[in-house]
Amino acid sequence: QVQLVESGGGLVQAGGSLRLSCVASGRTFGSYDMGWSRQAPGKEREFVARIRFTGRTTYYADSVKGRFTISRDNTKNTVYLQMNSLKPEDTAVYYCAAGLGRVDYSNYDMTYWGKGTLVTVSN
Repeated sequence: QVQLVESGGGLVQAGGSLRLSCVASGRTFGSYDMGWSRQAPGKEREFVARIRFTGRTTYYADSVKGRFTISRDNTKNTVYLQMNSLKPEDTAVYYCAAGLGRVDYSNYDMTYWGKGTLVTVSN
């Protein structure tokens, strides 16, 4: 079992920045792909970003490409999502995910999910 705990969500104005963190339990963090997905009220969950277990390769949804950056620190069992130039459309609950798969541009294969952290972007 892997437990994921997100933090860093909050209220921010459009154009601002926010940094999300996700701390994972376990001693095999370095074996897992990590990802971020989000879900807005009344909408389907959508892929945001994914990073390979090595940290060498990243994948982004077109809607966030160039604005968001996913990174990881395997020594701290932590994955981050740096969000810049935030838009009201980014408002959603952001979920951290982990899995042993090696899928591109999707997090649907992920086995473990956090409870989420709410990001609200105002005008």
